[in-house]
Amino acid sequence: MTSRIKIEVVAGLSDRQLLLDVEIDDGATVADAVDASKILKRFPEISDGEIQFGIWGKVVPSEHRLKAGDRVEVYRPLKMDPREARRQLALVGKTMRG
Repeated sequence: MTSRIKIEVVAGLSDRQLLLDVEIDDGATVADAVDASKILKRFPEISDGEIQFGIWGKVVPSEHRLKAGDRVEVYRPLKMDPREARRQLALVGKTMRG
């Protein structure tokens, strides 16, 4: 019998975030965890681009093997490079803080 591990899967948009506790087979991958969580069904907007994943803030491939306690982070595609956004704001005398 395969042992099970507990992990978290998180995703969010600018107006809402979701953290789900998921139990998966030991040796499962990031892709397996995202599929098991069904989090992308709750955030279809994220699926509209190239999705990246992370474990505790470090980008990892979808085939990365998980261990108990990992937090899988689903990163949505950026609408604009943050550096470009700051540059455009600076042109009109504003900052990211308002």
